[in-house]
Amino acid sequence: MANHLDLEEQEQLDQLKHFWNTWGTLISSVALLVFGSVAAWNGYQYWQNRQATQAAALFDAVDVASNSGDQARMEQAFGDLRSKYSGTTQTAQAGLILAKTMLDAGNIKGAREALAWVAEKANDDGYKALASLRLSSVLMDLKELDEALKLVSGSFPAEFEAVVADRKGDILMLQGKQDQAVAEYKRAFNAFDERVEYRRLVEVKLNALGVHPQGAAMAVAASDEVKK
Repeated sequence: MANHLDLEEQEQLDQLKHFWNTWGTLISSVALLVFGSVAAWNGYQYWQNRQATQAAALFDAVDVASNSGDQARMEQAFGDLRSKYSGTTQTAQAGLILAKTMLDAGNIKGAREALAWVAEKANDDGYKALASLRLSSVLMDLKELDEALKLVSGSFPAEFEAVVADRKGDILMLQGKQDQAVAEYKRAFNAFDERVEYRRLVEVKLNALGVHPQGAAMAVAASDEVKK
């Protein structure tokens, strides 16, 4: 009986050896891959959290310097953000704060550079759009109208459609292209929600140009009712 059990155990050991010889290398490789992936993911998460914490500290430095009007410290902190943490939202936010502070202080060149960086390099489309709109306003003040128009003629998130159309209308008006400006103002008017006050401002612009979008909309609606 003992010999029989010994033989069975030996047979099981032989089967196990055969299985391991056949599949052992593959199993070990898969295990190493899985454990390596887990370790890499944990390392990446740690790196991400560390990046965010350090970027937040530099952003706070920009914010504090902005409140005290210390442009030199703001530029230094923003420069560190750009060089080390360019992919974070804090860097884009800091660029917008820096630009506003510089504009308020009359530093047009510095504001322009900060806005241009955010418009081109930010990792968030919303911040890019906001920076582009603000930069286009700066360029309008500098009479660089072609560059301003080019800046707002690219692709923007859908939620910026109305504001961008209004800005294009303003630039086209300054260029003396009234018909094109009216078309953009109409696009802006139609894109804005009726409850948004900005829509009323666009309507005022259109009225000043002899266009009454509310009246036209009512006429179209009345025509549709007659057809029914």
